[in-house]
Parts: sequence; C-alpha cells; structure tokens
Amino acid sequence: MARRLIPTLNRVLIEKIIPPSKTTAGILLPESSTKLNSGKVVAVGPGAKDKAGNVIPVAVKEGDTVLLPEYGGTQVKLGDKELHLYRDEDILGTLHE
Repeated sequence: MARRLIPTLNRVLIEKIIPPSKTTAGILLPESSTKLNSGKVVAVGPGAKDKAGNVIPVAVKEGDTVLLPEYGGTQVKLGDKELHLYRDEDILGTLHE
C-alpha cells in the first residue's frame, strides 16, 4: 500500500540529497567535500496561523531544493524511503542553479 504524508501547519517533508562518494571516473571523494546538507521538498503543510487567525503560508514549495541545518528535523520512514520533517523556519534557504 502506497502512502503519502501531508505535513500539518508549517512543516515541510524533505528527502535528503545524498552526494556521490566518488566521481564518474571512480575517484573517491573525501567526506568533507560531500558535507552539504541539502534536500528536495516532497510535501508542505498549509501554513501556521498568527494571533489574528490569518494563515501564514510556507516559504518553500514542492520540488524546491533547500539548505538544511546540520542537526534537527524528525526522521520519518515511508516504505523504503527515509524522509525528514522540518519546520518552515528551520530551513536555512533555497538552492538555485
């Protein structure tokens, strides 16, 4: 049975991007060069409400590549995929090419 997790409030579901450990030519890369914590946004919640009851939308959208903090987030396992749940304000920024 396939499942889809829709985050609540201002939470964002992210699949971390695992950088390659070696080049296409077969050269092993040091661990320090592959340390960039980034991920792809899989799903976003509707946003949190302020004191007046207005919904504050989430700053990222599905498909964005984001920069993540070194620690934090909640690990979620759906089937064979390992995903992480972060609050919108914990995401450090979006990455663009």
